[in-house]
Amino acid sequence: MRIQATQLIPKDTIPRPRMLRSLSLPALLLSAQALASPFSRPDSDPLPLLIWHGLGDNYAADGLAEVASLAEEVNPGTYTYIIRLDEDASSDRTATFLGNVTEQIASVCSAIHADPILSSAPGVNALGFSQGGQFLRGLVERCGGEDGIKVRNLVTFGSQHNGIAKYQLCKPTDWLCKGYIGLLKANTWGAWVQGHLVPAQYFKATDEETGEPTEEYLMNSNFIADINNERALKNVTYAKNLAQLDNFVMYVFENDTTVIPKETGWFAYTNLTSGDVVELRDREIYKEDWIGLKKLDEKGGLHFKTTKGEHMTLGEKMLKQVFSEWFAPPKESWKKLVQDSLQEVIEL
Repeated sequence: MRIQATQLIPKDTIPRPRMLRSLSLPALLLSAQALASPFSRPDSDPLPLLIWHGLGDNYAADGLAEVASLAEEVNPGTYTYIIRLDEDASSDRTATFLGNVTEQIASVCSAIHADPILSSAPGVNALGFSQGGQFLRGLVERCGGEDGIKVRNLVTFGSQHNGIAKYQLCKPTDWLCKGYIGLLKANTWGAWVQGHLVPAQYFKATDEETGEPTEEYLMNSNFIADINNERALKNVTYAKNLAQLDNFVMYVFENDTTVIPKETGWFAYTNLTSGDVVELRDREIYKEDWIGLKKLDEKGGLHFKTTKGEHMTLGEKMLKQVFSEWFAPPKESWKKLVQDSLQEVIEL
């Protein structure tokens, strides 16, 4: 079975959990009060799962419902929250093209805090498809931390963590896509484009000879330059928050021709003229640990994976493997998990 997130389904068909509705945990488990709470979550329960879909998709798409169903099948009791920027499916799809990513992440952060299950859980797992992957990473960096959303395992498929060098091609009949891509190409670094057209906000321009980002990019990028801490003034909170992940798993599609370059899914830099690839561990973003990837790697939490096929052609077998390997319930008690998290925050 192929998981293709393109068709609409009624909202009430998205699977809901069987066990998590009765949680009575305090809103912030990462606190001393949480450890003293008489309420506890069964150790067999999996953490809630966040899913952020990609460009041109919507939260009510058929393929995403299948993904949520698989998560429940592999880890029974999983509460799956498919991130949406509008309750109307059509408007949610439009928001994948049109919107300010910084504002979108802030909106998602607020929505998660307002959800009684997500806000009371001791942590969540996160699954990002295509651009949804770097947006989830942005959520971790900007909305994580001691009093924020505690993402434990982040898995991304075909994401653009180091930005893109070219805009994707649109399907012949996708006029919405074609219209926005036309605007993108006309004025990528304009204030309106950077504040309103989503793909422009993770477009990256580099010098072909040096591989260094251009000044125009550093000055005007609304999202990716900031979230990658590429500017002279670094946000140390980003690195601290990302390093608190248990695992950051990055899948690249072997035959991906939609994302250019595909190695961006591993934070690698690719010279499009020569084809030379500079791997993450050889780049300054890693060596100087701008966003916490080095620290995460040193504790064994950074994983580089490949999967066969073109961009976002995901089979049931692969998804089940991911849910089993990265999102299974922890073996430790929830209380010990929270205590370890508090200790980690103190040490950071």
